[in-house]
Amino acid sequence: MLVNVKLYVGNLAPATTAQHLRELFSRAGTVTSVKLLGNNDGTDSKSFAHVTMATPAAAQRAIDQFHNTELVGSRLAVTIAQLRERPSDYQSRLSAFGPLNRGLKIDTLKPKKAPSVFHSSLSAFGSGKSAPTPPRRRGGSQRR
Repeated sequence: MLVNVKLYVGNLAPATTAQHLRELFSRAGTVTSVKLLGNNDGTDSKSFAHVTMATPAAAQRAIDQFHNTELVGSRLAVTIAQLRERPSDYQSRLSAFGPLNRGLKIDTLKPKKAPSVFHSSLSAFGSGKSAPTPPRRRGGSQRR
């Protein structure tokens, strides 16, 4: 049974191509895929790639042979790729949906009693302590 192993190849020079990586890593074993990632246009020094090897033994040989090896003017960093934990969806970042409790959190407190009389602190509606001000006449002058 063959088990593919994905390798992280970091610190790539901007001129590095997928063909360069395929040729280099094929010396250690069968390469099933090469995927260049990052901004490989010369402006980003953090470009990297994922190289997938056909067997764990080939992946280990590639790490031993090519880690800290120079390719196209840069020293490569070769390790086994680590899986990054990503939130499954946007809702997992909300406090109502915690990572351990995927269900909706329900407030079990008693509901608040609705006020029987509504008061406003806005002067247009009165303060609730006195009668509201009479409405203004529309149009024309307010003087009589």
